[in-house]
Amino acid sequence: MFPLKDNVPTRHFPLVTVALIVANVLAFVWQVSGTPFEEDVIRYGYYPCEVQGPCVGVAGQNDTPFLASVFTSMFMHGDIIHLGGNMLFLWIFGNNVEDALGRLRFLLWYLVAGIAATAAQTLVTLWFGDPQSASIPNIGASGAIAGVLGAYLLLLPHASVLTAIFLGFIFFLREIPAILYLGIWFLFQLWQGGFSILEPQQGGGVAFFAHIGGFVFGLLTIHLVKARQPLRPHY
Repeated sequence: MFPLKDNVPTRHFPLVTVALIVANVLAFVWQVSGTPFEEDVIRYGYYPCEVQGPCVGVAGQNDTPFLASVFTSMFMHGDIIHLGGNMLFLWIFGNNVEDALGRLRFLLWYLVAGIAATAAQTLVTLWFGDPQSASIPNIGASGAIAGVLGAYLLLLPHASVLTAIFLGFIFFLREIPAILYLGIWFLFQLWQGGFSILEPQQGGGVAFFAHIGGFVFGLLTIHLVKARQPLRPHY
C-alpha cells in the first residue's frame, strides 16, 4: 500500500516540513557526488557499537563524533527509493503535525523523535545482536518520520489517506482511514521487527525497531507538546 495524499488541510504553508525534505534531498545529492557513496555512509553513519563495543569492520573507519553521527545519519539514505519513500511519507503526514505543533517546536520534536528511534534500534541491536551487526552503519530519516506517523495517528485518526494498492501487476486507488492505514503500517513493523531478530540479515537491512521506537515516541509525546489541534479533514 502506497500513500498518495490525505484529506486534511493546514493553516499555513508547512515551511519546516519542506525544509526537512530539501535538507534530505541535498544530503543525498552530496552523497552521490564527490567522494564515493559508501565512503560517506561509513564516515557519517551511526554505529550502535559506539555505545557498547567492540566495533569491528568498517566501524573502525568512522571518524565522526558519536553525537554528531546521530544527526548526520538522520539525513542520509541508501538509495533514491529509500529517499523518495521517506520524503513522501514526511510530506503527506508531516505538514499536519507541524500545523499542530508550530514550526520551531515541530523541528525540535522531529529531531528528538529521530534520537528516540536511534536509541530503540541501538538497544535491540546490542541486546540481540553481535559485534558485527552493531558495527553496521545506520542511516535514514525513517525513525524520525515514524514519530510523525505516530503523532498523526492520535491527532487525526479519522482522516483519509488516498492509497495505491498493488496486487501483482494490478493496482487501484482507495481511500483508507488513517487509523487503519497507520495501524497496519505499525503492525507490519512489529512483525518484521520480530522476524529480523529471529532471522537477522547479513550485512544489514531495514532498521524496523527504529520505526517502532519512533512511532511509539510519537504516540507518547504528541499530546504533551502540541500547541493546538490540527484542522479537521475536508470530509
